[in-house]
Amino acid sequence: MAKILAVEDNKEINALLCSFLSDEGYDIISAFNGLDAVKMIREDESIDLMLLDLMLPFQSGDSVIAKVREFSDVPFIVVSAKDTTRNKVELMRLGADDYITKPFDLDELLVRVEAVLRRSSAGRGMNGGRSELSYKSLILDTASCTARVCGKELALTGKEYAILELMLKNPSKLFSKVNIFESVWNEPYFNDDNIIKVHMSNIRTKIKKLDPDNEYIETVWGMGYRLFK
Repeated sequence: MAKILAVEDNKEINALLCSFLSDEGYDIISAFNGLDAVKMIREDESIDLMLLDLMLPFQSGDSVIAKVREFSDVPFIVVSAKDTTRNKVELMRLGADDYITKPFDLDELLVRVEAVLRRSSAGRGMNGGRSELSYKSLILDTASCTARVCGKELALTGKEYAILELMLKNPSKLFSKVNIFESVWNEPYFNDDNIIKVHMSNIRTKIKKLDPDNEYIETVWGMGYRLFK
C-alpha cells in the first residue's frame, strides 16, 4: 500500500483528498502548512508521494519542493489554482513530477497518482528480467529503481529516472520530444518543448557533477535526443 502525504491548508479539500484516496486503498496522512510538510518528509521515509498545494502558510509550496529536493527524491504532484505554462515549467525545474489544476476531477487525480507511483521507486518493479541497465559510467538498477554514476548515487525525480530508463532500454534510438513526453508522462503531447528541455537539462547537470569528463545525452537539433555514440 502506497503512503501519500496530502499538503493542503483548506481543511475541506484536505479531508476530501484523504477520504477519496483512502477509499481507493492508499494510506493517507495530512499536513496543513509547508513547514510541517518538509518535517514529515524528512522524518518519514515511508512516504511514497506528496500532493502539494502551492499557497501554504509559513512556507510556500515552491519552497517546500526546493527544500525537500535537497534531501529526498519523493515524487510530487502539485495541486494548484495557478494554471500557466510558465508556472508549470518552473515547478518542473524545481523537481515536481506532475501538475493538476483546481478545481480538479477526482478520477483524473487518481489516474495521475497511479501514473506517478508507477514511475517512481514505489511503483516500479520488474523490467523484463533485467536488473540493471548501463551506459558508460551510468547504471540504473531497475529492481530498486536507483541510479549510480561512477559508483556514486545519482538522485533523480521519478520522471528523470523514467527518461533515463527509456533511453537506456533503447540505446541506439533517437527520441523526439513527442516520443519522450508520451512515453514518460503517458498522456498526449501538448506542444510545450520547455518541459522536456528542463528535464534534460536537470539530468545532464546531475550526471555532470558526478562524471564531468563524459557526455551522456546528445541533442540532435530539430529532431530530439539520443545517447552519445
